[in-house]
Amino acid sequence: MEENKKMCMVLFSGSIDKLTAAGVILSGAVADDMDVDIYVLLQGARAFRKDIADDPKKLNMAENVELKEEFLKSLENLKVKTWLEFFREAKSLANVKVHICGLAGKVWGADKVSDFVDITDDIVGIGECITAAQESDVHLFI
Repeated sequence: MEENKKMCMVLFSGSIDKLTAAGVILSGAVADDMDVDIYVLLQGARAFRKDIADDPKKLNMAENVELKEEFLKSLENLKVKTWLEFFREAKSLANVKVHICGLAGKVWGADKVSDFVDITDDIVGIGECITAAQESDVHLFI
């Protein structure tokens, strides 16, 4: 039996537009039967905190901050899932693991898995991220 292809996604950004893009890409990878390891770094880790993840008002835009409300309204009108819904659905359908960088968690005052949303699998060091990127078929930095 052939092994699934592997994707390593490094999610540095915690902006709502890039998190949404990551969710769409993740959905495509799952539809293509890929195993996905997501490594959440720095600003991304802030977005995964329980007290922030479900509140789009607490997340920034990567660029053009003045477009945030327009972006959110458009997603709502188009009935696009939230970034977190994309991630939860992907985890329920395939082998998707979410790893938070230990340093990133500490930067944002969160150092336990329980400080992050329910889709978080563990807290790891950067070495694990590097190894996963080396072993993956596809690696992305968002």
